[in-house]
Amino acid sequence: MSKIVAVTACPTGIAHTFMAAEGLSQAAKEMGHSIKVETAGSVGVENGLTAEEIRDADVVIIAADTNIATERFAGKRLYTTSTAAAIKSGKEVIETALQTAKIPGNYLDQVADSKKEQAKQRTGPYKHLMTGVSYMLPLVVAGGLLIALSFVFGIEAFKQQGTLAAALMDIGGGAAFALMVPVLAGFISYSIADRPGLAPGLIGGMLASKLGAGFLGGIIAGFIAGYVAEFLKKSIQLPKTLEGLKPVLIIPLFASAIVGLLMVYVVGTPMKAIMDTLTAGLQGMGSTNAALLGLVLGAMMAFDMGGPVNKAAYTFGVGLLGSNVFEPMAAIMAAGMVPPLSLALATYLAKDKYTVEEREAGKAAAVLGISFITEGAIPFAAADPFKVIPSIMAGSAVTGALSMMFGCTLRAPHGGIFVLPIPNAVGNLAMYVVAIAAGTVVSALLVNMLKSRKTNK
Repeated sequence: MSKIVAVTACPTGIAHTFMAAEGLSQAAKEMGHSIKVETAGSVGVENGLTAEEIRDADVVIIAADTNIATERFAGKRLYTTSTAAAIKSGKEVIETALQTAKIPGNYLDQVADSKKEQAKQRTGPYKHLMTGVSYMLPLVVAGGLLIALSFVFGIEAFKQQGTLAAALMDIGGGAAFALMVPVLAGFISYSIADRPGLAPGLIGGMLASKLGAGFLGGIIAGFIAGYVAEFLKKSIQLPKTLEGLKPVLIIPLFASAIVGLLMVYVVGTPMKAIMDTLTAGLQGMGSTNAALLGLVLGAMMAFDMGGPVNKAAYTFGVGLLGSNVFEPMAAIMAAGMVPPLSLALATYLAKDKYTVEEREAGKAAAVLGISFITEGAIPFAAADPFKVIPSIMAGSAVTGALSMMFGCTLRAPHGGIFVLPIPNAVGNLAMYVVAIAAGTVVSALLVNMLKSRKTNK
């Protein structure tokens, strides 16, 4: 039996930090090893490792997607990996750590290799797009809820100037939503080119908004601005005495001019036509087509539970809020709540098919589910992917289809059940709850039909 200590951490310090800890703890228990896992979560360090525990450990595992100080592990064999690896294959991580972990001397090389691998996974257009979306999201949430609150006084009360309803509409729609596309484009560009890309990205996004090119135009503006700024940063060579002009004058000036002219004369008009067609098509959909779209979006939300496919569907829904299309976002959030909720229900309905640990995990999954944290289903899916993933995809697809068919709307793209009591945040609230409940039951029944009984002590 080996003694293992570990540290888990993710950028937000919420779901993946504790799922990785659970994955390693469960795997070590099954393999007959002793383990203590320290979690560097959003509320600080929990279950902290003592100097004695580190000294007695045979190996140290760092399962993190963010920087972790490792000075206290000097002299110990150390292995670094991602939280995703710990969640999906805890046993493999422990086996690899015991076989390949290295002590100082080779340790820095291992840490460097791990950082390179993590950086490789986070680079590329997907990473840049998600950076833009993450900075845009608070504006959309705040703006959507403020607009919804303005409707408390009446659907058209905001038209009366000088009223509280008009002020709330100005703040939510006139300010927060007006900044949505510029911030999206600005931080896509920032992700690519760092600070020199921010100004041209914001300008390109503002032009996309003014030209009616919407979030699609903003995405294109952000990528153009970022790659142009990055090209200029690498291409323009100045004497050292003038180098300070590049990030504050030369790159923002020329990159802003290039992206602005491209948006005005090349990109803006066709992107506006695409957005107008997309918006008109979504607003004029019949119930059958709406149900089909909801079915596809729902299945995407459950397919990889927070991965690229899930995020593609989510970004699509968030982007449409700026065009006053609220139905897809409702379907997407409802479908994203179903996977963890359904697995929580499944562990309750068929206790003999789950271990004690899985039943306890089901309780946590319920909390994550109502909070719209789809990642709560990951431990179950990782343990039994061929039975769990098709089941949760089916339930999420049902929820998405029903939500679209019922014409449910959502103005705030996050919050789970906590936004439901806010007046006018959700349209057709009763049927929205029905859609979520229906998908949850479908997935729970399917996964329990496919699973066999387990013998619990």
